[in-house]
Amino acid sequence: MSVTPSRVPVTVLTGFLGSGKTTLLNRILSEKHGKRIAVIENEFGEVGVDSELVIGAEEELFETNNGCICCTVRGDLIRILGQLMKRRDKFDYILIETTGMADPGPVAQTFFLDDDLKNQFQLDAIVTMVDAKHFEQHVDELNEPAEQVAFADLVLLNKTDLVDADALERIERRIRGINGTAKILRTKNADAPIEKVLNVGAFDLQRALAVDEAFLEPEYPFEWGGAYQLDAGTHRLKTRGEHDHHAPGHHDEGHGHEHHDHDHAGHSHEDLAIAILPLPAATPAELGGAIEAAVRAFAEPATVVPCHGTIDGPGHHAIDISHDGADFELTLKTPGAYAVFCEHHPSGCGLHFEGQKPAAERKFASHHHEDDISSIGIRDPRPLDPTKLNQWLDYLLKTRGQDIFRMKGVLNVKGEERRQVFHGVHMMFDAQAERPWGGATRMNNLVFIGRGLDRAELEAGFESAVARQ
Repeated sequence: MSVTPSRVPVTVLTGFLGSGKTTLLNRILSEKHGKRIAVIENEFGEVGVDSELVIGAEEELFETNNGCICCTVRGDLIRILGQLMKRRDKFDYILIETTGMADPGPVAQTFFLDDDLKNQFQLDAIVTMVDAKHFEQHVDELNEPAEQVAFADLVLLNKTDLVDADALERIERRIRGINGTAKILRTKNADAPIEKVLNVGAFDLQRALAVDEAFLEPEYPFEWGGAYQLDAGTHRLKTRGEHDHHAPGHHDEGHGHEHHDHDHAGHSHEDLAIAILPLPAATPAELGGAIEAAVRAFAEPATVVPCHGTIDGPGHHAIDISHDGADFELTLKTPGAYAVFCEHHPSGCGLHFEGQKPAAERKFASHHHEDDISSIGIRDPRPLDPTKLNQWLDYLLKTRGQDIFRMKGVLNVKGEERRQVFHGVHMMFDAQAERPWGGATRMNNLVFIGRGLDRAELEAGFESAVARQ
């Protein structure tokens, strides 16, 4: 008689930028507790550096850094989990560290919306780290900190040594006002006992639904989907011309052609990301069978199609809709039911098949980050002058510290044989020598996340710190 193996417990570690997630992760991975843990990381950034900041994780660290984990990276998450299961004998637990900009809800959704994942994994807990020093400021200004606390099973109220007792009580009351069921554990330097973080069985789907009734209605990297019955051959996909008011088959329901605050496919905002996929059903009555396939398709690079160009069959495409009356030819080798998923609602540009109306259509909730929050990465091999580096960082923190939620990275400092790892939160900054460079390529790898960041300003500051011959 075969025995069904138990599902793998998964902990989702979240928390706003700079709350101490990497510090906790280092503790978990470096302590002698006998637990075998696989780690998946996701960054909101142009340059991935977390794998360099996490120690002792070379064998079981997976990093996704091509977008917010709730949108295109969800396809990456499913792919990585599938890879992990091929190495099931190498680990006992999985820990997913989300970007500090992410709502943890969509990560948790992944384990309830895919049958294979439901059978293989058990979501154990959502652990949210809170920075006691900056939480009140962040929660007043932004949506993400409150969202992260709302979904928490366990809140680690970290950096308790940086505020007084009255402030801690006030913060705890505010946390409980957001989430009355989460356990709160006060920590300093993220020193939470591992048995209180991993394998605690704290996640409760019913409670998650009480927090958000739409918990199982996920956010997607597309806003609209339509199902069509299409013959083999050529079909014309058109946008609204300059004098058109409404596209055939669509009614303007007030859906403007909005743009995501982050770029899902890496293409310009003059392009529209679409996915064309065959429907598993013989008739296009339902879109449901293709939704998860569309999520995975949007996680793949898009084929760029110029205005009046040819869309060569199903797949993920970025079509140029910057011109009035742009049209495209879609060639299909096989007749049947097809789904078209659009990054934005097609009413904004009048996207439609000539002579065709969708047999079924559906709107989807899409994900948006704060308008003026961005991430800027700098990678450069040139060694830095320690005096000039300190002058630049001191000036940067004094003049822009309030706008920089988080900065982190690895520095190649002239005359230093060890990598310099640094972390910063607003005006607070810490750097320390890490392992020797050895035979590794010496490289500066910096990430800044904040409001209203100026790339030219940051690059000029970095340039001022480069050591001259």
